[in-house]
Amino acid sequence: MLLPIKWLKEYVNLDIDSKVLADELTLSGSHVESIISLDRGLEKVVVGRIEKIGKHEDADKLLVVIVDIGDEILQIVTGATNLKVGDYVPVALIGAKLPKDFYIEKTNFRGVYSFGMLCSLKELGYEDSVIPKRHRDGIFVLDKEYPLGTPIEEILGLYSEIIELEITPNRPDCLSIIGMARETAATFNKELKLPEINVKDEVENIEDYVDSIKVDEELCNRYYARVIKDIEIKESPLWLQIYLMEAGIRPINNIVDITNFVMLEFGQPLHAFDLDKLDNKKILVRRAKEKEKIRTIDDQKRTLTNSNLVITDGETPIAIAGVMGGMDTEVTEETTTVLLESANFDGKSVRLTSKAHNLRTEASSRYEKGMDPNLCKMAAERACQLVEQIGAGKVVKGPIDIYENVREEKTIQLRPEKVNNLLGTDLTVDEMTNYLERLDLKSKIYGDNIVVNIPTYRLDLNIEVDLIEEIGRLYGFHNIPIKPLVGVLTRGGKPYNRIVSDMASSILQGLGLNEVITYSFISPKVYDKIKIEPSSKLRDYIKLINPLGEDYSVMRTTLIPNMLELLGRNYNHGVKECYLYEIGNIFIPKELPLKELPKEEKILSIGMYGNVDFYNLKEVAITLFERLGLKGIEYTIEDKDPTFHPNRTANILLEKEKIGILGEIHMDVAENYDIDTRVYIAHINFDTIVKKTNLEKKYRPLPKYPAILRDIAVVVDNDILVGDLENIILENGEGLIEDLELFDVYEGKQVSEGKKSIAFSITYRSYERTLKDEEVNTVHNRIIQSLENKFDAKLRS
Repeated sequence: MLLPIKWLKEYVNLDIDSKVLADELTLSGSHVESIISLDRGLEKVVVGRIEKIGKHEDADKLLVVIVDIGDEILQIVTGATNLKVGDYVPVALIGAKLPKDFYIEKTNFRGVYSFGMLCSLKELGYEDSVIPKRHRDGIFVLDKEYPLGTPIEEILGLYSEIIELEITPNRPDCLSIIGMARETAATFNKELKLPEINVKDEVENIEDYVDSIKVDEELCNRYYARVIKDIEIKESPLWLQIYLMEAGIRPINNIVDITNFVMLEFGQPLHAFDLDKLDNKKILVRRAKEKEKIRTIDDQKRTLTNSNLVITDGETPIAIAGVMGGMDTEVTEETTTVLLESANFDGKSVRLTSKAHNLRTEASSRYEKGMDPNLCKMAAERACQLVEQIGAGKVVKGPIDIYENVREEKTIQLRPEKVNNLLGTDLTVDEMTNYLERLDLKSKIYGDNIVVNIPTYRLDLNIEVDLIEEIGRLYGFHNIPIKPLVGVLTRGGKPYNRIVSDMASSILQGLGLNEVITYSFISPKVYDKIKIEPSSKLRDYIKLINPLGEDYSVMRTTLIPNMLELLGRNYNHGVKECYLYEIGNIFIPKELPLKELPKEEKILSIGMYGNVDFYNLKEVAITLFERLGLKGIEYTIEDKDPTFHPNRTANILLEKEKIGILGEIHMDVAENYDIDTRVYIAHINFDTIVKKTNLEKKYRPLPKYPAILRDIAVVVDNDILVGDLENIILENGEGLIEDLELFDVYEGKQVSEGKKSIAFSITYRSYERTLKDEEVNTVHNRIIQSLENKFDAKLRS
């Protein structure tokens, strides 16, 4: 942003060097990139008046001009054709110095001597980008009479400087002269003098010119309109043009220049529509229709989409809201009545529209950062005041103001002790309130706290630390004393849950599994692919407001789809065997719609296919649990989970509470992932595993006394679980069973239909004495009797 110091001084009384100004602004948080001098090194260039214009006798394209510079009459030869008698123009005298060390000498043009040169704005050092079109190809003609012989740098104000600033995105209020004047006044503890806005001579009534204004309130927070009539489109006064050119804006005409001036002054974009070119006396702010067309004022025809916000006359688009006006309602030399728009559009909508059409403008760059809707009225009234001031037209009485959701000031509680603790200062409460008041943050002391009113234009101030930063930058971060770091050295270490997680990973990798990490965002369609019931709580997922796409639009409540996707991808790439695991988070909302952060649960997901079956997966789980010191693990039949095979799935219980599930994936689910083989998955609550893990290891000496081995084979019904048999054996072992191992399960011709043979190897041992056969036989027979009583088990001979 360009900040002309001369313009800045209209609002803040400053008498300091520009270098000091730039340094202090930088120290207070406004980053100054450079200081641009307006001094172009002009010498002996003065104001002259054209007294006579004649043709050169020997050159058709040259004119001989007689110029009065006050104390002398000069003859000058020129090729410019935009001159007339009585014009006041810049005259470079003989010996004059122009930019780029160009000097003027007495010159003979085919027998006619020229005693100087009439200058254009480009020859005076102005960039092409800011020179008005009417002055681009000719001599610069001044707007009124000036004392003859006056140095042109005094007329054009070429004695000042411009500060170039980098405005951070969180400070859109600083994208204006008044915004930076406010910062300057706070930095130097000066009074801020805002322009007094007063429209004096209003005529008629706006209702005679505009029937209605309606807006899309979601994307247009406020729409403020005024009407100006009896307009005479002409060149703006020189002072107005100079301000615009110094700020990097090309002057166009008096009405457009006023809208640009106010935008630079207040930061609020304005737009003027030629009211006579509207087909209806209506304004409708709406979303564009798909493939709707508009020709913008850069003479480009643009195709709109439904995401674009447009201004229409009730039917036809006349502007792209917040970006650029339309060619059909542009202010031209024939314009006599305008509707002045001062609106507040949604920043995100403007940014996306600007990006979609590759159309970045001064207006869009302001809107997209966020604007204060309370600026709309002030800016529009200021523009009307300037119209009266320069005599550009008559202001019609009354505005139309559409402003439903009024933005109010908010308050923030500030704790003084927090300020000093965070900044490392020793400021008093009065000093703190003084800094805040200088920034126009009205403050009152209530008890131990300071209550601060936040103006609506300060969109960056939301929490207490924002105010602490404001105090810090005005106090001067460079003034905060340097102190050595103070702290207590502590020995670093992993948290317990990380230790368990790393140990689990090491165990699983030792068992041949590979770790994977998947996205926490998934598609809602995966719940259908794994056949989750419509009423299942797993479908209570959190939807993202701004997803990357539908495939990543919700936060997962299970890891099973992620694992199946990876297994399916590997299977379809010809990988014959795949063994994977993931320890990742799922996200369970406490309520929907979401009002607080969801509950995050860590889940262990294990997946495999290839030369494996249910028991290989179960063995992995058993090994993991044993090495983590978990006790009380049981497995029960699960035949109702639609994701899994009804006859090859088990719940995992820890101390009688379900912590997970493992088993074969249902063939229909596997088919949804293009997997044409059996797939096995375990889904276990890892948080519970962490809580129950016992990493304590105890030494037990080698046994002194021998063991006695007994095998037992019983025939039971097919629906009897091995785990239930093991429980009965252990319960009746009287503490003498050292090891119990299943070594055979048989179904076939040797046993009756509906029966199966289960064979165990039992190791008996005492750590206190040598067991006798009679003692072991008594225990062994009691086990056999208990199995017969409980399960009608028959000892197999």
